[in-house]
Amino acid sequence: MSEIGRRAVVLGGSMAGVLAARVLAESYGEVLVVDRDTLLGVREPRRGAPHTVHAHGLHARGHLNMEELFPGITDELRAAGVPTGDLGEMRWFFNARKIRPARTGLVSVTAPRPVLEHHVRSRVAALPNVRFLEQHDVLGLVTTDDRERVVGVRVRPRADGAAPQELDADLVVDATGRGSRTPAWLAELGYQRPEEERVKVGLAYTTRHYRLRPEMFDGVQSINPVASPAHPRGAFFGQVGRDVCILSLTGVLGDHPPTDPEGFLAFVRSLPVPDVYDAVHDAEALDDPVSFTFPASVRRRYERLTRMPDRLLVMGDAVCSFNPVYGQGMSVASIEALTLREHLRRGRPPQTGAFMADVSRVIDTPWDISAGGDLDFPGVQGRRTLQVRVGNAYMARVQYAATRDARVTEGFMRVAGLIDPPQALMRPSMVLRVLRHAPLRPAAPPANPSLATPTAGTVAPPAA
Repeated sequence: MSEIGRRAVVLGGSMAGVLAARVLAESYGEVLVVDRDTLLGVREPRRGAPHTVHAHGLHARGHLNMEELFPGITDELRAAGVPTGDLGEMRWFFNARKIRPARTGLVSVTAPRPVLEHHVRSRVAALPNVRFLEQHDVLGLVTTDDRERVVGVRVRPRADGAAPQELDADLVVDATGRGSRTPAWLAELGYQRPEEERVKVGLAYTTRHYRLRPEMFDGVQSINPVASPAHPRGAFFGQVGRDVCILSLTGVLGDHPPTDPEGFLAFVRSLPVPDVYDAVHDAEALDDPVSFTFPASVRRRYERLTRMPDRLLVMGDAVCSFNPVYGQGMSVASIEALTLREHLRRGRPPQTGAFMADVSRVIDTPWDISAGGDLDFPGVQGRRTLQVRVGNAYMARVQYAATRDARVTEGFMRVAGLIDPPQALMRPSMVLRVLRHAPLRPAAPPANPSLATPTAGTVAPPAA
């Protein structure tokens, strides 16, 4: 490809930023990735990304996109001991019911997030025109005098007494995550802030690692009782290495899994199915439980702004931060990166308005899935449109039908993995399968009796 600019600067070195750098390297003479942490060679959770200690999965669409950008990376990860498997053959529970496994051909990679980022980042750092500027704070944007175009960024090394410096740029990409300061920077430059949509879920993850024993999983890659309105406590329990497994407990609306070992195990016991407790109640723990809170999913509507400075793009969680239980973040970041590549291949710098409009279209489907699913919980704050209510009623039928029909499981997983749009579940052949097993919205199974009298250290879940 022909070079369309001298230097592009990417703010943020997590997954969205590194994927942006990968495609920008095809069109810019130099790509500079700026981050406040040390990045290269890091395989452990870092201070600037505390959420990476918790369970993550690279599912279906994200895996395919990663292979396109980094050929052979799946084999590389397998060789490093990272588990991979079929998304439909995991042990999934929805509304306390086990769905039928299905061989879908959709690959799920359950690497620890820092390990996956290390492999991806190492591939990008090996590109001759990519450079990482670590341990630097981003102070703000540099624009032309009329503030119509971004021409660089101001940064400062994180060393005592270090002076600020300016980095010239032909393009700036903000991939700094949900704490992005772009809305504030726009206001300082005389532009409007983007509108924000929020779905307040009051989620918390609490995570612990265990020594892996083969009998824990009985041949499956992970065991996942997913939270539902009737059973709001959930878990993701999976293999993440040759001899290590991870257990991330989830609680919504303030019912947060405890961080003391006794309370943590009591929460495990209160899950609506016993599979996870049976596996870990006498297992060797490798660390103490740690927690991470996620108050709300947030979508910033940059595409609705009538004006933005040119040569500034926003990607990843800086645009939309999804409820992490749906496992969409990395896959959506990869789709946005390929969208950026499409704009670059037009042979000119991306136009801010057009790019942000395309990113919004990328976000629409996963946002409808995750935000709509969260709004099925009565206590979650957000706008419940007719589409959301009808969609949730039908999805409950789909999940029940998947307990009886592996073909429904396959269709459901293709939508959850962002391979097919949700409309695929409304095809006549699928609707017939669903309604054959669930003509009405199924009632939830009885709650786990241990939820009625919480053990010390736990919090009773809110009424659904």
